Amino acid sequence: MAYKKNLERALLLQSMAQTGLAFSSDPFDIERYERIRSIAAEMASEGCDNSQEEIEACYAMEGGYATPKVDVRGVVFQEGKILLVKERADGLWTLPGGWADVGDTPSEAVEREVLEESGFQTHASKLLAVLDRNRQGHPFDPFHIYKLFFLCEITGGEAAPGDETSEAGFFSEGNLPEMSVQRVMPAQVELMFEHFRHPERATDFD
Repeated sequence: MAYKKNLERALLLQSMAQTGLAFSSDPFDIERYERIRSIAAEMASEGCDNSQEEIEACYAMEGGYATPKVDVRGVVFQEGKILLVKERADGLWTLPGGWADVGDTPSEAVEREVLEESGFQTHASKLLAVLDRNRQGHPFDPFHIYKLFFLCEITGGEAAPGDETSEAGFFSEGNLPEMSVQRVMPAQVELMFEHFRHPERATDFD
């Protein structure tokens, strides 16, 4: 609990420092904001596998007004089973998805990610959930992230590996493989099955 509170404070300090550096020209203010960024990295590094230097390097690559990053996930059902892909990076399974690219609409982003990671062409038909990653129990990430889950209907293609994935397949709720919790939590997959059982369910958020 203490580490979670420290992480929340670190993210706030980082966002303040990033925004301050974006709009400051006074050299003393810049020095202060850089110090705040360093303190944020030190706080975030306590209790995780990343060093202060690694986290600070990530922070330093970000510029402009600080806003949450957007991660999109495609939720595809077939005969009551959900589509999952196996990540090459850790050998674990997840809903297909990734970062939304600048220039993409949210639906374009998730349709592209599903195609690249699973081989299926899809149409995004409903926003099922918008979740704050920091409140979901995921492992540490140096940035504040919103996760958008879209129901996607298959329009073509077939199961095929991608550059970042080695397998794609459909799984029943009671037979899920080990999940890549850096990307998707088991509870989030369970929530998607709730949406499948109750298509009238409103979008979940926060």
